[in-house]
Amino acid sequence: LESYCFYRSLAVGTKTGYRLFSVTSVDKLDCIHESTETPDVYIVERLFSSSLVVVVSESMPRRMNVYHFKKGTEICNYSYSSNILAVRLNRQMNVCLCSLIESIYIHNIKDMKLLKTLLNTPSNPSGLCALSINHCNSFLAYPGSDTNGEIIVYDANNLSTVTMIPAHDSPLAAITFSASGTKLASASERGTVIRVFSIPEGLRLFEFRRGMKRYVNISSLSFSPDAQFLCASSNTETVHIFKLEQHSPSGEEDAPSWSAYVGKMFTAASSYLPAQVSGMMSQDRAFATVRLQMVGQKNVCTLAIIQKLPRLLVASSDGQLFIYNIDPQDGGECTLGTEKCELTEPPQACQTYAATVAIPTSGPVTATLTGYSEDGGAKKGEVIPEHEFAAGPVCLDDETEFPPVSIR
Repeated sequence: LESYCFYRSLAVGTKTGYRLFSVTSVDKLDCIHESTETPDVYIVERLFSSSLVVVVSESMPRRMNVYHFKKGTEICNYSYSSNILAVRLNRQMNVCLCSLIESIYIHNIKDMKLLKTLLNTPSNPSGLCALSINHCNSFLAYPGSDTNGEIIVYDANNLSTVTMIPAHDSPLAAITFSASGTKLASASERGTVIRVFSIPEGLRLFEFRRGMKRYVNISSLSFSPDAQFLCASSNTETVHIFKLEQHSPSGEEDAPSWSAYVGKMFTAASSYLPAQVSGMMSQDRAFATVRLQMVGQKNVCTLAIIQKLPRLLVASSDGQLFIYNIDPQDGGECTLGTEKCELTEPPQACQTYAATVAIPTSGPVTATLTGYSEDGGAKKGEVIPEHEFAAGPVCLDDETEFPPVSIR
């Protein structure tokens, strides 16, 4: 599984190919496309709500293919010296990012021109990286060390390093940007503390404690569209949702509660305790939680507004999607909004553009940049059409403009 963005499109890679879903209702999961031409897909990334999709398969792990799924044509492909571990897309700056174990390649996705190669990066066997989707703050984040939790923030527009953030003592496990690109969340391999930093300054804004009893493997982090909430999933049965709110300097509240009183007592007492204990007491706990039905399955989580209400989406590696309701005022235990949705139903249940719109080309185009004509035939030497890219910034509350959640 791999989660990249947090809205209402879902891409699923399987042993038989890949599927694209639209998630606009808690009652229905619409499959908008299915491809069985490329088996064993382990990376699939859709370029926002466009017709472009990037696919990497286990049979050719060093090659990235870009398809126009509505036309059923391959636009281009690009091969690398080692296995591709992650692909990230940024529509506004037209950046396509490929992460290998010790290098990162940045392309202009319009013509796949190589803009920059970051060589000899710290060993990154999971391909951990994050790319901001914002058109003004086009930042890339990746591990700056394989022995601690340093984060390198790189400007993918100006192709220069912005800052280095000493985020954690242990190596990184998860990183993600907010939609605006002004916040970056991170977790280490220990999985007990999640931190949020300002970008590009790299200042620590928030620190949340996921737990104290045991170390866990954080599998995903995701901001809500307005960056007011942050969710985290792990190899445990609990998903945590944290609220990003600045407490008033005086610590006073309009309606004092018992928990607020206890919090003030802890704050007062922390000044007399060792620094490590004091730090633990000053960390915020989860605002809301979800107790998952499955245990031991790798999963990714994301926050979205569906039918005008905040929801938590959790997709698992066994092909199930769960949608939970969130109380944005009081938090607490989230309720299951719908029965689980199966992401690997029989093919006939899925309407495909390939079956209704286009006829696939007779074979793949190798090592050549290709485009397509309006009748679906491939033409060599053309670039990706301009109408597949946005003319301005992404409107995050537009029903037709949603970055994807991708799973592998």
